[in-house]
Amino acid sequence: MIKYKLICSNCELSFDSWFASSEEFEKLKIKKLINCHSCNSHKIEKTLMSPSILNNKNSDFKKDIDPKYSNIKNKIKEYQKFIKKNFEYVGDNFTYKARSIHYNNNKDKKGIYGNASLDQVKELKEEGIDTEVIPWFDEKEN
Repeated sequence: MIKYKLICSNCELSFDSWFASSEEFEKLKIKKLINCHSCNSHKIEKTLMSPSILNNKNSDFKKDIDPKYSNIKNKIKEYQKFIKKNFEYVGDNFTYKARSIHYNNNKDKKGIYGNASLDQVKELKEEGIDTEVIPWFDEKEN
């Protein structure tokens, strides 16, 4: 989501509005679906805005976002430990190894994890090979 400060060229009323993306704003403007709520004009333009930046020094950031993020990150790290302990790391050979296990009916072999692009994962799923994408944090991160 993106928030724009808008101005009506007709009556010069300034107001804020949210859009799914900058492209969505442009589409709605071309279709004349954005109008001034004061004079009903479709002559709406974006005005100069300051960016919204999250800052670690900002107390609201630490209070509202950081604890939620930390809890999720800790849970993901727990999953990572479980995966490392119970699965074989195959690195960039993931798609090859996954196909080998699947097509050679090697189901009792230890599960694997590794690297694959989203397109490769999609291809594996289309072939009926059960795969999942999970977020992965580098061990060096705090």
